Amino acid sequence: MLTLSKKAQSMPYSPIRKLIPLSDETAKKGIKIYRLNMGQPDVDSPKVALDAVRENNLTILSYPNSLGELELREGMVEYYRKIGINVDKSCINVTHGGSEALQIAISAICDPDDEIIVFEPFYTNYNTFSIQFDAKLVPVTTSIENGFALPPMSEVEKVITPKTKAILICNPANPTGKLYSKQDVLDLCSIAKKHDIFIIADEVYREFCYTDEPHFSFMQVPDMDDNIILIDSVSKRYSMCGARVGFIVSRNKELMPVVLKYAQARLCCAKLGQIAAIAALKTPQEYFDNVKAEYLRRRQILVDGLNKIEGIVCPMPLGAFYAAVQLPVDDAEKFCRWLLTEFNYENQTVMFAPMAGFYVTPGMGKNQARFAYVLKEEDLKAALVVLEKALKAYPGRTIK
Repeated sequence: MLTLSKKAQSMPYSPIRKLIPLSDETAKKGIKIYRLNMGQPDVDSPKVALDAVRENNLTILSYPNSLGELELREGMVEYYRKIGINVDKSCINVTHGGSEALQIAISAICDPDDEIIVFEPFYTNYNTFSIQFDAKLVPVTTSIENGFALPPMSEVEKVITPKTKAILICNPANPTGKLYSKQDVLDLCSIAKKHDIFIIADEVYREFCYTDEPHFSFMQVPDMDDNIILIDSVSKRYSMCGARVGFIVSRNKELMPVVLKYAQARLCCAKLGQIAAIAALKTPQEYFDNVKAEYLRRRQILVDGLNKIEGIVCPMPLGAFYAAVQLPVDDAEKFCRWLLTEFNYENQTVMFAPMAGFYVTPGMGKNQARFAYVLKEEDLKAALVVLEKALKAYPGRTIK
């Protein structure tokens, strides 16, 4: 009998992408969709990176080293040094984006049924990857009412068991935009050290912090060399999501040779993406200053606009480019489907990411949504108008 694996059948569809087929059909009808569902920046990639790909004089696209191009790893050593992280090239393996770095990290440290602590809501693919590698996510729930702050560390320690292998955390956080403080980082490291577990630190949004204090990395905490696994990527930093270049970084001398086994098994990462990433390291500071200023403006427009709409709760995010929102609706996914199939205002509609799939606790996030403020200002303003009109017309509205 031709059957698929139980694992394959249990894998969830991405809540970020699962409604794209509906949106494609809606777009065919000529309806403009304000796509706030995906973290795909609309700012230009650095010219220096695009030029490097256009102007390369390769005559053959050969296999790069499984570790990644030496020039890229050496360039990342210098990048990290400038932000206060001291590593050498032996601590870095280039991956197919941050996603593969996460997959390798989970697979390298977890046996079947081992546990990973996550703070929900969390990036939805953490759940997908844990299922893929037979690990179990153990949630510690955070609340929109206090801006998704971490609970007391005693609450984290309550869920640690002999099966616990790691704490997985994104800082700044996707989907909430929460920026964890230096003290938060130190507190979590203290727990990891006490219980001899890993911290998988997803820091792909570190350039998108909107406070006066600089981002504080888990890799900057002393005496944690064996415990920290850093996940990084060029996707958001340089608006190069399509390059598919990421990094798994650790000073753990037992882990990194194992990472290389996985890297050799998939042969290598794409050469053109690495060419772009090498060149992107030369991006002038002005680029980052302009991008940050742009996102600050967009954040203010979106969050202020959302909180003016009756029934919406939206804390001010301090990092990344997402806003987590509580909507006055019965079901956020049902509402999003309705927006794409039954509603338009002046031939326009809105798309977002329903957030139930960013939780593992049943019933959580049902009326929450993630909005990515990756559109230009006039489009964000127009999307807010459409959203307000839609909420007034939606049959499942929960306030009258």
